[in-house]
Amino acid sequence: MFGFRYHKVPPTTHVIQYKGGKLTRQGNGLSFFYFGPTSTIVNIPIGSSGVPFVFEEVTSDFQEVTIQGEITFQISEPEKVASILDYSIDYRGRHRSDDPTKLKDRMIHATQLLARTYIQKNALRPLLISNEELLQTIRTGLETSTTASELGVRILDVTIQGVRPNPEMAKALQAEAREQLLQQADEAVHARRNHAVQLEREIKENELQTEIAIQEKQREVRETKVKADIAIELQRGELVDQQVANEAKESKARAEALKAILEPVKDIDWRTLLATQGGLDSKQMIAMAFRDIADNADKIGSLNISPDLLNTLLGQKETESTPGPVNQRRKK
Repeated sequence: MFGFRYHKVPPTTHVIQYKGGKLTRQGNGLSFFYFGPTSTIVNIPIGSSGVPFVFEEVTSDFQEVTIQGEITFQISEPEKVASILDYSIDYRGRHRSDDPTKLKDRMIHATQLLARTYIQKNALRPLLISNEELLQTIRTGLETSTTASELGVRILDVTIQGVRPNPEMAKALQAEAREQLLQQADEAVHARRNHAVQLEREIKENELQTEIAIQEKQREVRETKVKADIAIELQRGELVDQQVANEAKESKARAEALKAILEPVKDIDWRTLLATQGGLDSKQMIAMAFRDIADNADKIGSLNISPDLLNTLLGQKETESTPGPVNQRRKK
């Protein structure tokens, strides 16, 4: 009423009041009354702002790429921005011009120039593999650029969401990468098979080594057994030799004893010895008599043996050789 108005801003807005072309007040989050016809109010947002960007550039190998990202900045010196861009508002609180949007455009242009300088010096493949160096180049360039310093802007963060080639090149790169992956897969299968063959060979070699070791142990066991048998046979031979020696000694001892027994009677006639022992019967004595007669046959002119004597001798022999029942009948 009567041109007086009330103005209130949040803490994230820096307000500046000009009256008659002179600065009368400024600050963050102020609230005050002012006279509209003679005052100019400037609202400068000092909170962090995110500006997305998308632009296309050409790499050193003449391939088009699309860079997409976002810049986060804050107006740290509102006076500088107010001196370059128009942030004044009308009585409804709306900016009188589109200069607030130009600040974002200028930040995007500065980012695009920095990205273009870097991308034109590099090929497509390294950019697709890693964009960390590109990101660092843009961040450092914005922080030290004259655009940011003149506008009183402080860079908070820069992010790159992606670097993408055109669809045809993307398909070609995907096909190449697919072929490389398939080749690597084939090489992996080949390497795995070779490794399996190597393991199989090692297993076979270990089995053969084990078989050789077993055969060697069995040979040692057989050799040990043969040596034991040889030792036993040697001991047995020694035992037999000792037994033969003992038997020889025993035989010699018996011979000596027998000799000692027979020495006194060696000159005595054996018939006499038999007679003294009572070991001769009548038949044996008759047989011995006939033998003596035979030995001295050259000295005997004639010998007459009566039939009675022969019958007697033969009868006695038949009687002795007759079985038991006949002898029993004769006894009856």
